[in-house]
Amino acid sequence: MSRATHPVLLDATRAAGAVPAPADSPDAGVAWHYGDPFAEQRAAQRAAAVIDRGNRGVLALTGGDRLSWLHKLTSQYLDGLPDGSAVQDLNLDGQGRVLDHFWISDVDSVAYIDTEGARVADLAAYLTKMVFWADVQVAERPDLTVLTLVGPDAARIAGLDLRPGRAVAHRGGIARADDGETTLILPADDAADAWAHLVEAGAQPAGSWAYEALRVARAEPRLGVDTDEKTIPHEVGWIGPAVHLEKGCYRGQETIARVHNLGRPPRRLVLLHLDGSADTRPATGDPVTAGGRTVGRVGTVVEHCDYGPVALALVKRAVPDDAQLDAGGAAAAIDADVTPAGDGAVAAGRAAVDRLRGR
Repeated sequence: MSRATHPVLLDATRAAGAVPAPADSPDAGVAWHYGDPFAEQRAAQRAAAVIDRGNRGVLALTGGDRLSWLHKLTSQYLDGLPDGSAVQDLNLDGQGRVLDHFWISDVDSVAYIDTEGARVADLAAYLTKMVFWADVQVAERPDLTVLTLVGPDAARIAGLDLRPGRAVAHRGGIARADDGETTLILPADDAADAWAHLVEAGAQPAGSWAYEALRVARAEPRLGVDTDEKTIPHEVGWIGPAVHLEKGCYRGQETIARVHNLGRPPRRLVLLHLDGSADTRPATGDPVTAGGRTVGRVGTVVEHCDYGPVALALVKRAVPDDAQLDAGGAAAAIDADVTPAGDGAVAAGRAAVDRLRGR
């Protein structure tokens, strides 16, 4: 994983009480918390918190064909994307399984991609291999890092007026907006000054623990943690946000169309409430069982300020919401109030097949 410039901000914020994320965490290299992770979560819920996400990797695509070329390779509709747009996208394998999830922010003739740091080099290598004769240049940008402001006051504190799905040039990099978040991709050597400015403007310093807890509570998946090598977009709620169903051919499209039109995905992403009295917590990858039978796998596990210990899990679609589950040795219950991600409705094609079979 490429993190050459990222510990600089962690070192700069240790004086403010930054505690590093565990070395075996996907967030190793950035702050885990600043002494009170629950207070940091509440600040993000009520006002704004700023989080170092420098463990994400950044690519920059330039050239006049960058969007039309990427449109042919990935799941999102990018051809003709207006300047100043920010969208989610997926890179799939030939069977429609998710290899990469990333954001694209196209600003001033540059498409900035930010993604999981563990995947940035492989994604860059794949894209470079696919250029052929297109007018596209793919560059890794370890000189850029990522900060995210979370909360209802995020945009105001950042000094920006951006609606979700929009991006602008900002501080030598860019800023993009999503619901309740403003993410800055900026020069790494400016990160400490930008951080200090945001804190002075009213943002609460927060670590990756706070970001992950709020993400899990929304049942939003994270690549490589809540997904595995078999995950297809339908299982984790990426149909719509990151997959456009009305675009032309791209790698993995046949699986996307088949599952959408004729059936349901084999698994669904759910939010689990864990038994807080258990001696241990499950770990990512642990089995989820029902009656001694494995029915899924544990993804992100985190302590939430309001809900206590929670986790995301991929479970078989047939598992009912009221099933008594065990997650890595801890009793677990599905939160039925959080809409499970994935294609919940019976697709039109499947309904027709069922009618023909008299179901």
